[in-house]
Amino acid sequence: MKYFLPLLLLIGIASSCAVKSITRSKNITYLQKTEELPEKQLNVFAPKKASKAPVLIFIHGGSWHSGRKEIYDFMGSRLARRGVVTVIIDYPLAPDYQVPAMEKASARAVQWVKEHISNYGGNPEEIYVSGHSAGGHLAALLAIKNEPWNELGVSNPLKGAILNDPAGLDWYWFLNEARDRPDGKDNYDAFTDNPDTWKAYSPIYFLTGNEIPMLIMEGEKTYPGIRLTIDRFKKEADSKGLEYIYSYYPKTKHIPMVTQFFFTWSKGYKDVLGFMGME
Repeated sequence: MKYFLPLLLLIGIASSCAVKSITRSKNITYLQKTEELPEKQLNVFAPKKASKAPVLIFIHGGSWHSGRKEIYDFMGSRLARRGVVTVIIDYPLAPDYQVPAMEKASARAVQWVKEHISNYGGNPEEIYVSGHSAGGHLAALLAIKNEPWNELGVSNPLKGAILNDPAGLDWYWFLNEARDRPDGKDNYDAFTDNPDTWKAYSPIYFLTGNEIPMLIMEGEKTYPGIRLTIDRFKKEADSKGLEYIYSYYPKTKHIPMVTQFFFTWSKGYKDVLGFMGME
């Protein structure tokens, strides 16, 4: 009997999604070097023998000046085991590049996924974009603004956007409010010191009410700038009649909003997979 329960546990683990086979395809170039943009790569995590699986593109955070795709291999693997073809991207970072380049590169990554993801078992008609912190800001730009897609000559290929504790939703307002404080210039390396740029890359000013579906995830103990700009964004979205899902994470700080994805039973997975229609 003493071996029975451990055996049942082992059988349960063996039959769970945690051990499903996946494929990892790394350092795929989606962006060739140009005069304005550097070469950039992405990683693809896919269920083995996937066919027309839903796709999630994840954009990492790091205050627009740090972070790299490899840090999030754990998320790619875990989502792939749950049936999602997951793409983790790198993008240009400050201070060498500013938010216009980041937006352009992120849109190119989505375009690459649209054109190539069927080769990895993904469904090009079911692409979602997600990001944490600064990555959530870039995901919001892709979900809301038309300019990146008009520049590429394509219609927005995204089915939905998942904004995980996103920064920068109204950085025009925030930087104006913070510019006389000790840390008021912290994001000038990415956003420059030009208020016109702050506004041009603040998603809130492009809301029309006709955007793709969005899930907004917010930690109770996130940074004040994020909390305040999410609140402003929600109020503006409500005034435009935009339908979105808002998920609140009690007692959760900013970084744990993404590290929770180490654990497949976390609220984050439930929210994300539910939004994608998989739970």
